[in-house]
Amino acid sequence: MKKWISLFLVLTMVFAFAACGSGGEGTDTNTDSGKGQESVSDEGEKLVVWTFTDEIQKMIENYYLKAYPDLPYEIEVVVIPNEQYQPKLDPALASGKSAPDVFALEAAYVNKYVDSKHTADLAAAGFDKSKTDAVLQYVLDVATDDEGKLKGLSWQATPGAFFYRRSIAKQYLGTDDPAEVQAMVSDFDKFYQTAKKIYDDSKGEVKALSSLGDLVQVFYAARENGWVVDNKFVVDPKIEELLDMGRKLESEGLTNQAEQWTEQWFASMSGNDVFGYFLPTWGLHYVLKANAENAETGQSTAGDWAMIQGPSPYFWGGTWVTMREGTKMTQAAADLISYLTLNEEFLTKWAKDTGDFLSNKNVVAAIKDDFTEPFLNDQNHYAAFAEMAPAVDASVLTGSDLDIQDVFNEQLTAYSKGEKEKDAALADFKASVQNLFPNLEY
Repeated sequence: MKKWISLFLVLTMVFAFAACGSGGEGTDTNTDSGKGQESVSDEGEKLVVWTFTDEIQKMIENYYLKAYPDLPYEIEVVVIPNEQYQPKLDPALASGKSAPDVFALEAAYVNKYVDSKHTADLAAAGFDKSKTDAVLQYVLDVATDDEGKLKGLSWQATPGAFFYRRSIAKQYLGTDDPAEVQAMVSDFDKFYQTAKKIYDDSKGEVKALSSLGDLVQVFYAARENGWVVDNKFVVDPKIEELLDMGRKLESEGLTNQAEQWTEQWFASMSGNDVFGYFLPTWGLHYVLKANAENAETGQSTAGDWAMIQGPSPYFWGGTWVTMREGTKMTQAAADLISYLTLNEEFLTKWAKDTGDFLSNKNVVAAIKDDFTEPFLNDQNHYAAFAEMAPAVDASVLTGSDLDIQDVFNEQLTAYSKGEKEKDAALADFKASVQNLFPNLEY
């Protein structure tokens, strides 16, 4: 039977859960780990995929369906806005009714589900874990539960970088060469000193950052301990360093005091008042490029950017694909996840078509020297990300990160703007976390 795909883009809180995710029995045969498609099962059934990003929808529609046009089951992709995703996913998984067979998870909450009973052990579904040897270790670590079971995979890696304006660097630092600029921001103290030099030499017209929020992911990744260790709430020393750095930058006027993802934050990407932005792989294509042209003047900063590591390795975001425990579409789900995350032929096409940075080291090594980015004055961003990616450590992630970091950001803002002192900010932060997670030890 000819396979088809239906896409539901959910824009309101009213969601029709009519599309069930299960039906006939799946098989226990081994799935091919990305080199091709084995015989399929679940004939006549529907494979339901939930995601918060349309990337997976495009992958399925433009690649998977074209590679395997005659699968004997339908694939239904449900795209739900991220802010509505967990509130819809949680009850569906808990009840098992109208639940997806395959579902995507974002870095901020992936551990919540990986460490739950709702995600299936991929090895039990036929995955040969040795076939994941080419996948970056941090990508595997994120989706491995406390018992060592691999619960998900991702096609991408999202190491972070610092993107800076070449013309500003040349004017105030005397060079726009990435290696030389990196030496000036290679740790947090040097970053502060460089920010101060640019501010002073420009007579306050150029700030190092648009938003203090740009630094948050970098400090989070530099921690030795996550927010929760052995069920105990932990405030790593890097968190206090972030508070101190935030206070200095804000009180000395070294940021534009913009809030991330607001018009003011985006505006400086096409202006001349901000030195740079901390952004991950996807930030280049979907954030900087999209906002480099001034809508009023038509002037663009494209070609005037460069990228470097910055003070510390970090990553930001990413999408992991998991299988629901209890799905009756086991083989179909395993085949899809294998294709999206391990099929090197597909991954090569996807990377070349989109510029997305991959988690597969073999493919990255084969293609990294073929890239050049005009937006970055012909710098090879892919090769640069390939150097950054192995240093990423995701061991500090926990399933509570999203909620804890939301309340921390409130206290970071209050302290950096001088609205309260550090002891009070930390005490209020701890109280808020205790209210959210009363079962943790404090």
